Amino acid sequence: MSLDARLADEIADSVLKMSWAVHRADCEGYISAVKRPPFSQPVKSAPACIAVINFDEDVEQAVASAAYIQELFSGNAAMVALSASRDPDLMLRAMRAGCNEFIGGGFDEADFSEMLVRLYQQWSAKSARNNALGEVVTFFGAKGGVGTTTLAVHLAMYLVLCHQKKTLLIDNHPQLGHACIYLGIDGSRYHFNELVRNLSRLDSDLLRGYIATHSSGLEVLASPDVCGGQKTLDSNSIAQTLDFLRGEYDYVIVDGPSSLDDTNLAVIDASNLLYLVATPEIAAIRDLSRYVDSLSQGDHDIEKVKVVINRFSSQHALTVEQIEKAIRLPIAIKLPNGYAEVTRSAILGEPINPKQKTDFSVPIVKWANTLVGSVMPTEEAAPKKSLFSLWK
Repeated sequence: MSLDARLADEIADSVLKMSWAVHRADCEGYISAVKRPPFSQPVKSAPACIAVINFDEDVEQAVASAAYIQELFSGNAAMVALSASRDPDLMLRAMRAGCNEFIGGGFDEADFSEMLVRLYQQWSAKSARNNALGEVVTFFGAKGGVGTTTLAVHLAMYLVLCHQKKTLLIDNHPQLGHACIYLGIDGSRYHFNELVRNLSRLDSDLLRGYIATHSSGLEVLASPDVCGGQKTLDSNSIAQTLDFLRGEYDYVIVDGPSSLDDTNLAVIDASNLLYLVATPEIAAIRDLSRYVDSLSQGDHDIEKVKVVINRFSSQHALTVEQIEKAIRLPIAIKLPNGYAEVTRSAILGEPINPKQKTDFSVPIVKWANTLVGSVMPTEEAAPKKSLFSLWK
């Protein structure tokens, strides 16, 4: 964008040397949502796009062009910032705008060809990941205080400890999430929203810089620990980001807020399983019923919705039959009231170890076993004493 004809031809010649089917589109000046280019249908429907943007003529318009291209191609665009300068501040500005590559000091055919090879390797790796996808499992609380984060944290950690599954826990609360507090870690200053906004340059190396790692081996994308609203994210970008994470992990556990806004609905639609969590109290069951109704009426797969009743006791006024009648769905999982031990765990920032075999941990281990489809390996039993040793 905003390149002279000679430079555009040099770039096109370099691309044509690759073994790709290429559709070329030249833009006079910068483009944006206001100044839209007449792209041909083959360009619009291409599985990938390489956009070269001149960052010398007008930086603000270059940034706007990058944002428009990223939206138009739903994150499938590799954006290259081109400048005669090697100014690190300009490079940072381009990277924040979503550019994958920065070519400073003017166009160099050898450097550009090396970049094309890197892009090809990244696309090939992405294609290979898609052949062995993990599962995205989302937790959604009917209301605050029902223990959604506690369950998400422990199930994610037990998948690692009991089954050695590579697992990512995403705290998807827009602000002040508690997952890292319960795990006793500081987390990272980066979060899921930022990962989605950087979809165009997302790869395994970038992901490594975003996550925090718990001592158990569980990897975490933290929630922002400051107040302030988050920008609405594009649904396609959310789905593509979760598809990328499927290729990196066996399980992606999402701890979501109690809200059916566009962002959370996009996460839910992209999930393999949705656990709706409630407690057996009137307010929680009323809200749970409303959420089930909302999901049933939309274009959502109600078959993947599983109801979890936390802190269940036969002494509660609401029975299983009454709850299932109210929500018109069967209860998939019932968990006992382990409030005291869970509260102590949260205060200490130490999740309950599955080997402790407490009233809380045992059913969570069974839950993890069911999800994986296998039983947790047990410790070898102590050898029985022989008759001779008994007499001895």
